[in-house]
Amino acid sequence: MILQTVASPHARAGESVSVVMLKVVATLVPATVYGFWLFGSPAFWLWLITIASALAGEAVCLRWAGRDPVPLLKDGSALLTGWLLALSLPPWAPWWIGVVGGLFATTLGKQVFGGLGNNLFNPAMIARIALLVSFPVQMTYWVVPAGAPGLLDGLLITLGHIPVPDAMSSATLLGHAKTDLARGVDLLHTELPGHAFNWVGARVGSLGETSTWLIAAGGVALLTMRIITWHVPVAMLAAIAVPAAIGHAVDPARYIDWTTHLMSGGAMLGAFFIATDYVTSPSTRAGQVVFGLGCGLLTWVIRTYGGYPEGVAFAVLLMNALTPAIDRLIKPRVYGRTFTGKPASVQKGKSK
Repeated sequence: MILQTVASPHARAGESVSVVMLKVVATLVPATVYGFWLFGSPAFWLWLITIASALAGEAVCLRWAGRDPVPLLKDGSALLTGWLLALSLPPWAPWWIGVVGGLFATTLGKQVFGGLGNNLFNPAMIARIALLVSFPVQMTYWVVPAGAPGLLDGLLITLGHIPVPDAMSSATLLGHAKTDLARGVDLLHTELPGHAFNWVGARVGSLGETSTWLIAAGGVALLTMRIITWHVPVAMLAAIAVPAAIGHAVDPARYIDWTTHLMSGGAMLGAFFIATDYVTSPSTRAGQVVFGLGCGLLTWVIRTYGGYPEGVAFAVLLMNALTPAIDRLIKPRVYGRTFTGKPASVQKGKSK
């Protein structure tokens, strides 16, 4: 009998990184499939290309660093990064948007910092912002979810061999509101596209914002499985809803109501799947609440007063930059000591 001697620690966690990643991916499947049904095969091809590019970028970087890419690709982190990025892109964006975004996310957004666990910013969101500021036309070309083409026609659209009819293009709900306000038209005298269908999700937007209920259901599943806790998503959604409700109550012609804010754009996807990233969010529960409040408030401020109609990605990245400061200011209690650092006294079998 051969006995193996292994250095401590000997504690074994219940779930590995790959299991956690695959559970998160599984909760995204219903919303993604619904998006395919709405926008047809171009969305499927772009999703596939984006994920493949993210995996390829990760593999090349790992091979370049002299590491075997196969075991590390199996942890699912590159797959999830590509998946989340694909959900944030215009469904009919050209193929090279997915390639550039996927490669950017896992190379410059992740591996350049040292790989999984070392990146400062969320890789999917930093790739989305890089694409948005570099290719604003392609990243703001949205199509109406109608007349989904077949697999071959969809592939030709994604590859650029079939032009997208102008009649199918439209602004997102938040973009439409932003444009009308900029033209001096108040929200009481404009018809927001798809407003009546907000709760169903069949409207213009990315795969990660059209099926809001399915994304929220996926988030609840993550909470139920204890993959995430309530602190970040609840704080973020509350910080969007409260100022939106106050603003709309004060001036409904100028401010969008809170339900539209929550059910539009990437609010749900950001709250449950992006801001909750273990690596780029604070480690303490109190810090996560602060982080979520910052993400939500910045999202509302950018949407309301900024130049872009959507602000989730910007808000998450800004708060990612503040995460080290939050962790420095809000520290967990040291075992055996109070929050002020004094030795905890023991009374009747309890410590305080």
